[in-house]
Parts: sequence; structure tokens; C-alpha cells
Amino acid sequence: MKEGIIVKVSGPLVVAKGMEEANMFDVVKVSDKNLIGEIIEMNGDTASIQVYEETSGIGPGEKIVPTGMPLSVELGPGMLTAIYDGIQRPLEDIYEKVGKNIERGIEVSSINKERKWTFKPKKNVGDSVTSGDIIGGVQETKVIECKIMVPFGIEGIIKEIKSGDYTVTETICVVEDKKGKLHNIQMLQKWPVRKPRPVNKKLNPDDMLVTGQRVIDTFFPITKGGTCAIPGAFGSGKTVIQHQLAKWADADIIVYVGCGERGNEMTDVLTEFPHLTDPRTKDSLMNRTVLIANTSDMPVAAREASIYTGITIAEFYRDMGYNVALMADSTSRWAEALREMSGRLEEMPGEEGYPAYLGSRIAEFYERAGKVEVLGNDKRTGTLTVIGAVSPAGGDISEPVSQGSLRIVKVFWGLDASLAAKRHFPSINWLTSYSLYKEQSDKWVIENVSKEFVENRNEAMKILQEEAKLQEIVQLVGIDAVSSKDRVILEVARLLREDYLAQDAFDDVDCYASSHKQERILKMIFKFYDKIEKAVEAGISIDEYIKLPYVSKIGKAKFIEENKVDEEFDKIEFAIENETKLLIEKGGLA
Repeated sequence: MKEGIIVKVSGPLVVAKGMEEANMFDVVKVSDKNLIGEIIEMNGDTASIQVYEETSGIGPGEKIVPTGMPLSVELGPGMLTAIYDGIQRPLEDIYEKVGKNIERGIEVSSINKERKWTFKPKKNVGDSVTSGDIIGGVQETKVIECKIMVPFGIEGIIKEIKSGDYTVTETICVVEDKKGKLHNIQMLQKWPVRKPRPVNKKLNPDDMLVTGQRVIDTFFPITKGGTCAIPGAFGSGKTVIQHQLAKWADADIIVYVGCGERGNEMTDVLTEFPHLTDPRTKDSLMNRTVLIANTSDMPVAAREASIYTGITIAEFYRDMGYNVALMADSTSRWAEALREMSGRLEEMPGEEGYPAYLGSRIAEFYERAGKVEVLGNDKRTGTLTVIGAVSPAGGDISEPVSQGSLRIVKVFWGLDASLAAKRHFPSINWLTSYSLYKEQSDKWVIENVSKEFVENRNEAMKILQEEAKLQEIVQLVGIDAVSSKDRVILEVARLLREDYLAQDAFDDVDCYASSHKQERILKMIFKFYDKIEKAVEAGISIDEYIKLPYVSKIGKAKFIEENKVDEEFDKIEFAIENETKLLIEKGGLA
């Protein structure tokens, strides 16, 4: 294709003439340094290009080389355990090649083209296949099989397929279409990041994504294939929550995108994850994780690429039939990149300087989530759950990024800086957060846990809401002026807040609570509710009742190991019955 000439450089924006043969969103190589750029605006033969690398030293008169291809990612075995930058360059390979300082224009293969994988066919010669059909697989890690699918647009009869050790670029299968044309299928596929991968149809997401975080699973659940936003001020715990979800969520594959985050936060992820043990497989968590590291000191335009790279990789594993969870931290940094590029393009600004199309870009991103019936004849389903952190300045969620996200997503986990300051983790405010997946999750809980858990959950939320009203009265007139009935509500709410909703992310036991354990703790708290009401009716003072030995055991119950839950919880519930009965018979502790 014809080369263009740079006429203007403005930070990450480069304007070039002589680009009439290029198309929107094509990748170009900028100057002799081969910087990677993407065309984001065309006006005649003039192209505006956002460059994903530092442009200092680049000036007018230098060349632009179009590639004729849109920005794409390489998909195939070898992505799991990898750590990529925003444009899918493996950081470990770059480090081995040039050391700590990444050179501009460096080219490193996204997937190792020399490593051989053992391919095991699942189809035979003569079988009819269509786009999306699984023809075989390779064991990508100890816990995940990378399923090799027929690329989009190919269907026909298998003429050749055989097992053996192959690189990702070698032919593993030959398919003849209806016109007699032969198609060589490799393990490696390419896909443009801005184009959602096609599916047969979208389904209603009806399976709950169990996270092991009590406040989420109990009050604000998300389904597999759902969407969620986590807005919160700096220091309110967004990153820690996403780390917890990456470690404990009931997903087969985790794609973690650090979009414009501070270097120290990404360093925590990069150093922690390889050493974490996956609770489900007892192997390294990295064996089912893809990390995309784009830090705040990297070129601002690469933030957009990192978001699209992450979700395209996630869709690839979803199409295999896996449950995939994507964590994006944070979409606000992406929006800031859109605002900067929009300003340099001299577009008419929208609210707070963000581009007018901010809402549609956010919607396009979240709408790629869902539970789907993927392409292929075997009618398999896959899910892609998207959880995006939002970092509004000062925690003000009335700003455009938060509002644009909340108009699209169905779950809102609102983080509260005052809860975070009290060391209450997760700092999700139970009075402002919500989930629109309650109907689906209730059905799942009734089938997989118990109907009583749903009833207790609803009653617990009413108690917490009632406590919020009572706290205003207590602050005005003092605790002694409150009726005994209201004092009981306050005591039960205190147990719910301190001993149920608060969770220690760094404790080996309390960092994760199974659905069964959550049900038993909540059931125990309501048993306490029932007995303290009866004790108060019998004339026992509340201050006297809460001194009973078992009350402190309720607070420590969350630290009981999963395999001892039923045995130990039965003992505490027996103590609740016994100690209450004895106290009422005696007429008090005295």
C-alpha cells in the first residue's frame, strides 16, 4: 500500500497525508522507528492516527506505512500464564530481549511460534464441520485445555487431520468447502479487537457467579454472563475487591486488565498471582489467568487498546464453552484517554470534557458480556462476565463515566470511603448498592442452597435499613432512650455488619465463604434474633443477654474452616438454645 507522510504530531496523535488507500481502524507503522498506531479518523487522504507508543522525536515529513489490517490479537494456546501490555506484547519476552526498558517499536510475537503443542483430534476425516466446531485440543496448562475451533467463515468436510506435536502456525487440519477449495487450519487465529466475536444467540444469564464474598453473594449477586460496575473513591478498595474476585470467583478463566493503573498496583498483581494457589485446582492461579498490564506512565492511547485486547481474549475462551470473568481496572482511565484524544482531534466536547460518544463506547464494551450459545453444531454455551472498576474524582458518582456505566450494567457495588476508613472490607455500601439479577440468583439459591437462605437474606436487608433510621435517632437522643424492641434490632444489625458483611481478605479462612457457610452464619444470626427477643419478653435486659458466652462465638464463626462448619455451627446453635433457656429460668445472670 502507498506510504503516507506525517504533517502534524500532537502527543499520541499523529496526522498524515497521502493515506487514501487506508481504512478506518487500520494499523500503521509510524516513522522509521515502526511505532504502532491505529487510524481513528479519515478525511479525504488525511488520516488521524492514535499511536500506542511514545511519539517524542517524531516530526513532520516522516513516513507512515499502512499494514492494511485492523488492530488484531493473536489467539491460540500459550496465552494463559502470559503477561501482556495493552497491545498484546508479552512483557516477559520483551524483558529477555531488551531488559527493563522497553524500546519503542520493538516487535515480539504475541504467541510463541516455535513451541510445539501436542494436538489431540476430536474429529475424523470425512466429518462435516462448520465455523466454531471443536476439531481437537491441546493441554495449554495443567487445568485448562485450549480447544481448537474451526475459524469463522469456514465450513465443509475434513480431508486431513492427525494428532502430533505442532507449532501454532503449522497445519493441523484441512477442510474442503462446497466449492472444492481447501482450507488449512492452524492453532493460531487472528481477530480484530473492535469486532465482537459472532455467536449463535444470546441467552438469559441464570447461573449465579459465586464469589465467596458474603456481601456480594448474599445481597448483590452477579450471574455468569452479567455486568457490574464498582465505582469508588481512591483508597476505597476497588483493586482489592477485583483481586479477590480474580482469586475466588467461580469462573474457569480470569482475564485481568490493568488499564492505566498505578505501577505499584499492577506490580502487586504481577508478583502475587504467580504465587497464589487456585483453591479449585490446588495449582497456580496463573494457570487459568491472562494478565494485561497497562500502567499510568504508558502512552495514554494504549489504554483503549488494553480494554479491547482483554475482552477479545476473553471472548475466545468463552467460545470454547468456558465461564470467563474479565476484571477491568479501571474504565475511568480508558475514558480519560478518550477525552484526551477527542481534545486533540478538536471534537465538540460533551459533559466535563468527555467526548459525546463516551456512553456508546462504554455500552459497546459491556454489551460484549453475556451467556451465549456459541457457533458450532454441538450447541455448547459459554459465559463472559465483565466487572469494571470506576474511579470517579472524589468519589462523586454523578460524573459521566459512572453514570454511563450505571445506565448499562445491572449490578452496582457502591464503595463507601467511610467504611474503608473504618477498615470494613469489602467497603460495599449495602444501602446504596443494588443487583438486578436478584430473580435469577434467587432461583439458583433455592435450587442449590436453600429457600430459607433467600428469606433470611431479605429479612437481613430490612434490618440493616431499619438500623440506618434508628442510628439517626440514637445520635440525637442516645441509646438509652431507644425502646427494647429497637435495641434488639440494633444488636442484630451489629452482628450482620461486623460479623457477616465484614470479611478479612488476608485471612486464610475468612477470605472465602462458600454458599453453605454463608447460609449457616445467617441462620445462626437469626436464631440469636429469635432468642434475644424471647429473653427480652421474659424481662432479661439486653446488656445482660449479650454477655452470654455464645454471643462472642457467633462473631468468631466466620473463622471456622469449611470442613468443620456443620460440626462447629451445630455446637454454637445448641449453646444458643441452652444458654438462653438457662438464663430465662434463672431470671438473669445474677
